[in-house]
Amino acid sequence: MKSTWRYIVMLLAVLLLTACSTIDDDLSDCGNDFKLDYEMRLVTNITTELNTQLNTAADASVANALRSHLQDIFSDYARDVDLSFYDTENPQDRLSHDQHVMNASEQSYTLYLPMREYMHLAVANIRDNKVVELSGDDRCPTSQLVTKMTDKDTIDSHTTGLFTARQPMKVLEGVNQTFHVRLYMANCAEALVINPRGQKYKDIRVYATGFATQFHINDSTYTFSEKSPIVRTKELNTDGGNLCFCSVNFPSSEEGMRTVVETDFDDGESDKTYWQFLVYVTREDGTITESILNVRKKQSAGELKIINGFMSDDGSVQTDNQEVGVSVTLNWKEGGEHDIDI
Repeated sequence: MKSTWRYIVMLLAVLLLTACSTIDDDLSDCGNDFKLDYEMRLVTNITTELNTQLNTAADASVANALRSHLQDIFSDYARDVDLSFYDTENPQDRLSHDQHVMNASEQSYTLYLPMREYMHLAVANIRDNKVVELSGDDRCPTSQLVTKMTDKDTIDSHTTGLFTARQPMKVLEGVNQTFHVRLYMANCAEALVINPRGQKYKDIRVYATGFATQFHINDSTYTFSEKSPIVRTKELNTDGGNLCFCSVNFPSSEEGMRTVVETDFDDGESDKTYWQFLVYVTREDGTITESILNVRKKQSAGELKIINGFMSDDGSVQTDNQEVGVSVTLNWKEGGEHDIDI
């Protein structure tokens, strides 16, 4: 009887030792602790752009206002992180999900997962962004950041700097592992600075358009709606005479679009436009002048683009920037190409 029990105990020990290394076994109970080191990588031109485009004493107030407004956008500080781990086999379902308050530019987490291969996706600063949400994240191929669209074309600017990462992982049995995950910025910003030059007006509204509405996290690509939404800019408080309007959104298309613009500087020129500023100046007689600034330089993630302009006596906004063409409509009436909340 004793020999029988000894045989049973030895058999159980062998089964326990081999259970987590047999290929055909269920590995759900066999895993390992491992450490994930997360690092926010902010690659941006904001300092260069501010110093280049706003480099005079008269520009100091606008530059300070922009720095203050964008300090939580162009920042390598993450408040929250959303961590998903996916099966690498189709349909690539999510196998584990963690959410943490990070409140740092670098942070480490020790997690436990069954040993196997994973695709890991991470998103930072999504919780407090009122314009963008994480969608389709139950599967790796469909996980994306999506702009919350309304029944109208006009939407608000992003309220946080969004960062994402993607990394394949292979969790091994009985091995102390550390994975280094770097998160990079997925959105960008634009600013229009206008010198009124003493012109009288009742109101001025500025919008931006031509940007992506979705970001696919796994393959780091953007999707564009057939009709680009209109992004409301925020007018910043400046002490000087110049006005400043800023928007935060996803980048522009790589391909851009063909437009014909008529300006004092590029009369009738046909060129490729990547994105636009739409400016509506209500004059003292109640008429509205529309100025469309067609930007011929694409806008990439992590970038700030500043365009300097000035107001003419007909209420139009012009610029000396050779990368920008301007189309003007006097006595503009709502209901044309764009459905804008004026």
